[in-house]
Amino acid sequence: MAQKFANGRWVREGFLDNRVEGTVVGRIVLAAAGPVDLYLKGDFKADIAGHLIEFRNTRFEDDEVAGHVIGDIENPQIGTVNLISFDPHPNLAPHPYVEWFTTGSRHYRFELEAQDAWIVPPGQCGSFDEESQQIRARLAGRAIECPKCEESESDWV
Repeated sequence: MAQKFANGRWVREGFLDNRVEGTVVGRIVLAAAGPVDLYLKGDFKADIAGHLIEFRNTRFEDDEVAGHVIGDIENPQIGTVNLISFDPHPNLAPHPYVEWFTTGSRHYRFELEAQDAWIVPPGQCGSFDEESQQIRARLAGRAIECPKCEESESDWV
């Protein structure tokens, strides 16, 4: 079963960078856990592939329960992209959807409101460049293939 971060409410803000083909790096700030770095093998779905996205959750809640449920989340998160898209399902209105598996086969996902995430224009990516490069350099050697990740598919195709 996937950790959905209280239907996304425990996701405060962050960024995900897919400007290097085959990898997604970023940082997600979670209730109780704070900043969590990600290094994921794979790419965004075609609608946003090759871009850097930023998000701020208008529904964010920092409640006590978050500490009990996700307070010990592994940091950094290393694994494989399952689905990252702004338009994940043809029968639903477009909205940001982020889903991954860790190398330990843990499954995480969250959804946001459409206005809560955006593609950062190329001319405005500079403030993220150093963070992305540092995350990539620090974690690339720890990334390994996740056999279960390759076999699994999202509920949203």
